[in-house]
Amino acid sequence: MKLRHATLTGWGLYVPERVVTNDDFARMIDTSDEWIRARSGIRERRFVADDETTATLSTAAARAALAKAGLEAADLDLIIVATSSPDYPTPPVSSQVQHALGARCGAFQQTVGCAGFLYGLITAQQFIATGVCDTVLVVGAELISRWLNFEDRATCVLFGDGAGAVVLQASDEAGVGVQGFVLGSDGSGAEHIIVPSGGVARPPTQETLEDGLNFIHMNGREVFKFATRILVESLQEALDEAGLTMDDIDLFIPHQANARIIEYAAKKAELPMEKVVMNVDRYGNTSAASIPLALAEVLDAGRARPGDTLALVAFGAGLTWAACIFRLGQNVPVGAESAIAAETAA
Repeated sequence: MKLRHATLTGWGLYVPERVVTNDDFARMIDTSDEWIRARSGIRERRFVADDETTATLSTAAARAALAKAGLEAADLDLIIVATSSPDYPTPPVSSQVQHALGARCGAFQQTVGCAGFLYGLITAQQFIATGVCDTVLVVGAELISRWLNFEDRATCVLFGDGAGAVVLQASDEAGVGVQGFVLGSDGSGAEHIIVPSGGVARPPTQETLEDGLNFIHMNGREVFKFATRILVESLQEALDEAGLTMDDIDLFIPHQANARIIEYAAKKAELPMEKVVMNVDRYGNTSAASIPLALAEVLDAGRARPGDTLALVAFGAGLTWAACIFRLGQNVPVGAESAIAAETAA
C-alpha cells in the first residue's frame, strides 16, 4: 500500500486573558520573582476566567486553526484532543469540541500528559497516510490552574492554562509532514507527576480533599533528571529514523516545562539557541498545550517557513515522551508579521 503525505495547513492558539505574574504569587505565598525565575525561567502565566473550561479553550484554538486553513468544521474527518485536564472524567472533551464546532466526524481524547499533543500529531499522520482520513484536527489543551495547591510553592508557580491546534491534510507534496518519530513510556516513574485522587483507584472523599490529593503532585528533582536525559535521547532517535542529523534542524521546539531543562538539552545536542523556541517565560508549563502554542507563535511570526524541518520533543506524566521530526510543506501560509515585512521591503 502506498502511504500518503500529511501537510500542516492551519494552526491556532488561545490563551486566557488573565495574566498571573511572579509578583502576584509573591503576594500569596512565600516566594519571589527572583526565586521563580532562577529555577524555571518563568515570569508569568495565564489562568482561566471562571466561565472557561478545557473545552472552551480547545474550541477557540480549533476555530483559529480552521480559519487559517480556510476550512469549515464540516471538512473535518477526525478530531483528536490531547489533554490531561478534561472537563469531566466522562464524556471526553473531544466530543464537546466536536459539538461546539458543529463538526460531523469522529472525535477522541488522548491523555498522555505533556507528550499528548505529539502523540496526537503522530496518530493523525497515520490516519492520513493510510488513506482513512483527508483532514484531521489535532488540539493540545490544558486547564491546570484548578488542580494547583497554592500552598505548594515548588509546584503551583510552574503551570499555566492554554490551548493550541493544528490542521493536517493529505498532500501530494513529497517529503512533508512527519519524517521520523519516537514514542516512549516508563510507568515505573508514574508517581513523579500525579494527581493521586479523582480516578477510580482513589475516588474523591472528604479525607482525600483534606489531604490535598486532588491537586497535582510533582517530584521536581526526578522529573528534571528524566527530562534532561530523554529530550536529547529521543530527539536523536527520531533524527536517526528520519535519516537526518542535528544540522538539518531549522527549529527545535521542545516542551515548555522549564528554561533550565531546555537550555541544558540544547547545549547537550549542540544546537545553537537561535534555533531553539522558548516561550515558557510567558506561559509557564501548559502541558499538552505547550508545543502547539509555541508552534503557532513561530508560524504566526514567520519564524518557521515553508520547507523548514522542525524538531518537536516532549516529556511528561506517565512517565511518557515523544519526539517528532516534521517538515513544513510549501503551502504553509506565511505568518502575518513576515507578510507585512515582505510588503514593506517590496
